Amino acid sequence: MDLEFFEPAEAAALMRCSEGWLRDGAAAGRFPHACWGKGKIVFTSEHIAEIARLSEILPTSHKSPAVPGASPASTRLIGTRARSRLVS
Repeated sequence: MDLEFFEPAEAAALMRCSEGWLRDGAAAGRFPHACWGKGKIVFTSEHIAEIARLSEILPTSHKSPAVPGASPASTRLIGTRARSRLVS
């Protein structure tokens, strides 16, 4: 059996995140976990891998405004000077 078990503090150290973030995510049902005894939260190595996948942000296929040919509607404007340059 290759499955390892981690308490929230151990899992947080391994993932380089806060223990509170892991506990809150587990309590809210966002993260997979196991409960032993009277509600003791435990994470397995598989749970940690799944949490990493759930938290992953992948690049989108949208064109950035700096790309030639991007539509003006998709151009993000910051401040009034940028808006006036676009109009002129």
